[in-house]
Amino acid sequence: MTETKDTIAASLFSELFMADQLARNTLSKVLPKGMELSHFSVLNHLAQLSEPRTPAQLAKSFALTRGAMTNTLNKLEWAGHIHVSPDWDDARRKQVVISPAGRAARQAALAAIGPVMGDLVERIGEEKVRGAVPVLRAIRRSLMET
Repeated sequence: MTETKDTIAASLFSELFMADQLARNTLSKVLPKGMELSHFSVLNHLAQLSEPRTPAQLAKSFALTRGAMTNTLNKLEWAGHIHVSPDWDDARRKQVVISPAGRAARQAALAAIGPVMGDLVERIGEEKVRGAVPVLRAIRRSLMET
């Protein structure tokens, strides 16, 4: 029996959704106390950037509402993991950067999830995982354009 494009797409998204849920549950259990997966995701994103981001830009990057992102940013700021400051070019906006404490918290989270992810890569095989990353990146980028 030959699979149609619709059948392949349905299988792909079914696997992505299940893998996403399982990954979230697994990683949430091993993150440092008090850190949520959303906190780690934002810290990880900010740590890879060289320029500040506005809350609106971050919300767009994560496909969240501004309110949801503001909630996460408020928690991260309260914990001292980010600095939120006025945008001197536009007083109506704010800029967000990761703080040294945020970098340390990210490193602690990476250390906690590293063994779990390393075990997963080992079980699947490094070459298969390496081959999957470009495909998943292409899916993400394509979905961002829609």
